[in-house]
Amino acid sequence: MKAHLPSRPTTIHRRARVKFHTPLILLATTLLASACADLGRSRDLDNPRVAPVTLAQQVCANCHGPRGVSVSPNFPNLAAQQADYLVAQLTGFRSHARTDPPGFEYMWGISRSLTDDQIKGLAAYSAAQPPAPAQPLDSDDQAAAAAAAGEAIFTGGLPAQSVPACMSCHGPGGAGNGGFPRLAGQHADYLRKQLLVFQRTNERPEGQVMKVVAHSLSPANIRDVAAYLQSLGSR
Repeated sequence: MKAHLPSRPTTIHRRARVKFHTPLILLATTLLASACADLGRSRDLDNPRVAPVTLAQQVCANCHGPRGVSVSPNFPNLAAQQADYLVAQLTGFRSHARTDPPGFEYMWGISRSLTDDQIKGLAAYSAAQPPAPAQPLDSDDQAAAAAAAGEAIFTGGLPAQSVPACMSCHGPGGAGNGGFPRLAGQHADYLRKQLLVFQRTNERPEGQVMKVVAHSLSPANIRDVAAYLQSLGSR
């Protein structure tokens, strides 16, 4: 007695299967397209209709954190930053006026299609966020001494080196003022890196002032003032 083997799908069966799958494919495609078109979750930097808050949370958050407090010291905190300063920096990135390495490696491409309104909105969003919390100093005498020396530079400058007090532009608590950025609570590593950039170039809009100031700072001065500013936090 011959065994009955399963027969191969007939043409009719194959057509029925295709007809069954086609609506599912169309549904998946439609859902995918609608998700891409969802402006509330869009990462489309070329679309002027995407709201600044969406860009901040969907794009900027990857490096700077969803509320502008970055986890990595390679990326600056943006929370509670001066809006005027942020507008100037984003505009500088967009026009390639800022040529420091992080500028052209990261921000040139990100900012190239941002509209003026998106830049202003991003700046306003960051400025409205609570400031980064204070980052405690290492529990040793050397760290405390560095922060104390940094505070002296920030509040009184270095007269013998013709370095003015940092707070004369950045405010008594390092909160910034208009075009002068907030420094309180900023990552010490980032601050050190930027001061070294100022020592080497004056191509940034604020470079003319900061180049003169930074040029007179020693490596120890830079370390100390950065340590102090990181410890300020939300004060």
